Amino acid sequence: MFSRQEASQLRKEFWTVFGQYMKPVPGFEGEKVNWLNYKTGEKDVLFKMEAENKMATVGIELVHSDLEIQQLYYEQFVQLKNMFENIVGKGWTWSLHTPNQNGKVISRIFSELGSVSVFNKADWPALISFFKPRIIALDEFWSNAKYGFEGLH
Repeated sequence: MFSRQEASQLRKEFWTVFGQYMKPVPGFEGEKVNWLNYKTGEKDVLFKMEAENKMATVGIELVHSDLEIQQLYYEQFVQLKNMFENIVGKGWTWSLHTPNQNGKVISRIFSELGSVSVFNKADWPALISFFKPRIIALDEFWSNAKYGFEGLH
């Protein structure tokens, strides 16, 4: 078991390593991208990567507080599902209106990797190999799809 401070330090160290690893990777349109804090340009559409004790997830979170508008965003993603799957692959979980760890209702499209821990440095290559192609694919998808989300709210 790690103390809270040790756990925080290991998380920080992993994300620093991942950020340095991804820094030279350009975005789909050739621009410089902050992969750890990806900017979609839509306030309520987030790309999130999380690494915890037993699993890792990467995906899109729709966080608009108005659930009807959140559903509009989700339905727009559903309309683009074929393009999404052609770029990022199949097997992602699509979830409308589910509570996150803080109890806020969000919608998500995500991929999950089990049996890994951010607290085990031996798992870091597997985590990086999981995150890298998926966040790059999400960037490619978003480069093609973002215009369909303008003015939804």
